[in-house]
Amino acid sequence: MNDLLHTPRLRLRPFADTDAQSMYELNSDVEVMRYTGDTAFANIEGAAAVVAYVQAQYKAYGMGRLVVELAQTGAMIGWCGLKYLTEEKTVDIGYRFFRRYWGQGYGYEAAKVCFDHGCNTLQLKHIIGRAVQENMGSVKILERLGMRYTGDEPETNLVFGVYEWGQKEVPPIQNQILGIE
Repeated sequence: MNDLLHTPRLRLRPFADTDAQSMYELNSDVEVMRYTGDTAFANIEGAAAVVAYVQAQYKAYGMGRLVVELAQTGAMIGWCGLKYLTEEKTVDIGYRFFRRYWGQGYGYEAAKVCFDHGCNTLQLKHIIGRAVQENMGSVKILERLGMRYTGDEPETNLVFGVYEWGQKEVPPIQNQILGIE
């Protein structure tokens, strides 16, 4: 995956091995992690393992989370992107930003360019997003993308609202059962 997505203010690029330190720092902020359901990395090696996992997703599915940088300075401000969920057989949009960049519209801007890439370039028919309802910033991003709330998904310590766009394809055997040609 060599595609570079961009907006007037942002540049989104694939993760490189050298991004592990920034990922470690991002996930070390308790407030950033508050609504994610994830835990901070124990060490830099944990962050490097996640970077390697994301890079493998690029090769396997042609998509994955992307580093988000300020276009003018190249400073990493977080990540955003599409992730193929193998168990659900659908695509999830997600994002995470350093706290100092919250409230400036970067989350929506990055999510919108990724969402449009998924719809227009990758021709995706279904995208989901998950957000804890108390995280109004993330909920608003998903709603502005045109996603609709479809229910809750409880996890260990949090309950995520599930938002969906499009329609998940029905497997052919179910099409026959439902009488769909």
